[in-house]
Amino acid sequence: MTKESDTAVEEGQADVTVGTDGSVTNDSAANEDLVDDLDGDDLLVEEGEIAGDYLEQLLDILDFDGDIDLDVEGDRAVVSIDGGTDLEKLVGRKGEVLDALQELTRLAVQQSTGERSRLMLDISGWRAGIRAELTELGVEAARRVAETGKRESLRPMTPFERKIVHDAVATVSGVSSESEGAEPQRRVVVLKD
Repeated sequence: MTKESDTAVEEGQADVTVGTDGSVTNDSAANEDLVDDLDGDDLLVEEGEIAGDYLEQLLDILDFDGDIDLDVEGDRAVVSIDGGTDLEKLVGRKGEVLDALQELTRLAVQQSTGERSRLMLDISGWRAGIRAELTELGVEAARRVAETGKRESLRPMTPFERKIVHDAVATVSGVSSESEGAEPQRRVVVLKD
């Protein structure tokens, strides 16, 4: 971060506020100028900090405890909430609540920065666990297809899940993958090259 952005963050010019109704307000018009001074990883770090502030306020409103960890993986900011009791309630059935919280957090970042965010939110390692399972599924399917030469269609998946499987299949030589079908029945198909 630049000296100006560090000062702006310290002075609270890069904060967002969560209302009791869940609304997000931008505490300073200076945020957009601040973001203009940032580039690449600095922007992702700033996104993570804005998201962390938003989620901390949201956890306080909901009376949940948790530790917020900020990171940058590739081209996106990653925010994780761990350590609190009852955090599984914030994941919901099949990650539905987590997806909604992620979208709200992205909106809070967008309102503050003026730029669309691709931030990833994880709670209690739920997404990390799904990522590990889907990576294993993709590699196993790719190996079977490489051995048998017979194409294999996997179960319908969300775009997030399909991306993980495509990445896993790409690690096995002699096979490739593509998505086919229409949402919500879109699925990964593994093919021999």
